[in-house]
Amino acid sequence: LCRINEDQKVALDLDPYVKKLLNARRRVVLVNNILQNAQERLRRLNHSVAKETVRRRAMLEAGGYQGK
Repeated sequence: LCRINEDQKVALDLDPYVKKLLNARRRVVLVNNILQNAQERLRRLNHSVAKETVRRRAMLEAGGYQGK
């Protein structure tokens, strides 16, 4: 934006806009980090649920075969 301002030779103060853009970028980065952390926690939880499901199925099958 500053380069555009210099090229156009227009007397505009772009500092407030630059600050707003930087602030918006900071917020986007923060939200992105939060989403990445949540996604990683969900991935680990899904993995744990899958392991537990396999374990319980194995126990049920083993119990069913012992009873017959």
